[in-house]
Amino acid sequence: MNLFDKLYDENENAKVRFVGFTTEQARYDFGIVFTNLFFGKPLVVCMQTGRSTLLDPKDLEDKAYLQKVFKMDTLHQAEDLSEFFKIALPSPSFETQYE
Repeated sequence: MNLFDKLYDENENAKVRFVGFTTEQARYDFGIVFTNLFFGKPLVVCMQTGRSTLLDPKDLEDKAYLQKVFKMDTLHQAEDLSEFFKIALPSPSFETQYE
């Protein structure tokens, strides 16, 4: 009996960046996994909470989404995070990923 239908199983040597910084309101520690998977969107992991999401520059415009996904207390914190990621995240290059 086959319990799972495999969707994908990829191996990749990915580039990972770990960055910690502070603002007036909070300290942040993130791991950013740059990969060719997920349509070029980096996987961003909050090292303090373990919460993660895929982000691209367009996602950074939605401050309420950032506040929700990273469980931030204020929208101002999400705005600070958005400004940081605008610098830290590259624009994705779209490639055919699934055929």
